[in-house]
Amino acid sequence: MPIPTYDKLLRPILLLAAKGPISRRGAGDAMVTHFKLTPEEADRKLLSGKTTFIRNRSGWAMTFLTKGGLIEKVGKNAYHVTSSGEKFLKQYPDDIKVSDLREIDGWEAAWETGKAKRRAAEAAEIKVPTSDLTATPHEIISREITALDTELRGRLLQTIIDQSPEFFERLVLDVLLAMGYGGSREDAAEHLGQSGDEGIDGRINQDALGLDQVLVQAKKYRVDRPIDRKEIQAFVGSLSGQGVTKGVFITTSTYQDSARQFVARGLNTKVVLVDGQMLIDLMMRYNIGVRVVQTHELKEIDQNYFEEED
Repeated sequence: MPIPTYDKLLRPILLLAAKGPISRRGAGDAMVTHFKLTPEEADRKLLSGKTTFIRNRSGWAMTFLTKGGLIEKVGKNAYHVTSSGEKFLKQYPDDIKVSDLREIDGWEAAWETGKAKRRAAEAAEIKVPTSDLTATPHEIISREITALDTELRGRLLQTIIDQSPEFFERLVLDVLLAMGYGGSREDAAEHLGQSGDEGIDGRINQDALGLDQVLVQAKKYRVDRPIDRKEIQAFVGSLSGQGVTKGVFITTSTYQDSARQFVARGLNTKVVLVDGQMLIDLMMRYNIGVRVVQTHELKEIDQNYFEEED
């Protein structure tokens, strides 16, 4: 039989999650058995060669179920059915379609996070067709790339949150070094994060002698736990205590308005606030924790080549 498309996997995977926690890899293997795929079908890979069709489609089915609030993450690489998911199984005893998911309250909002929401608001007056029947190939490509990018951003942020605080502290130093802070010297960054360091998690020397330093504080918080003004004030106090005038505060969460207003007051100590969405932007731009798995070139006619001189 042909490899089932991701929408055909929605109910089988939801039912699987109702029986116990599942992983993306485990769901893909279970779908091989459920649909009785041949070894050749089960091993058939995408053009990129990085994963199989069935695992890729199982992963997307789990993403759609998560966005619909039908399954949720209950541990590292583990997902389980929610109460809404259990009701959905009873409501749709035979099949679940993507159109059924779109009827869920908050479905559209679940796909819009951070900058995506701002872009949507800025483009509110520009209505583009959403149906493949009316959209141009370029519009379809753009839409699908945006969907892939949004889904990756969400998974990347959650993956960071799942790591240890020490890992996160090293990660932010890797990002800053990739941006060019400290130049090309391998010893430019120093991971601190120990008792007695006044809450400072890292130091970057901008020159070989360490005369110009940038201190870093990294806070791995849930997205619903914003950083308040007191934490920023404490960071500024630590900078002053060490005689440093530049600092970067990085979190997986967000900042309260009072915190942003505090650093915008023109202090002698310059502090830059990086929230979770900005951190993901930087990681994507400098390929920290992500890699390119597939590249496509879109060609267009070079009109200059075909123009004859008079």
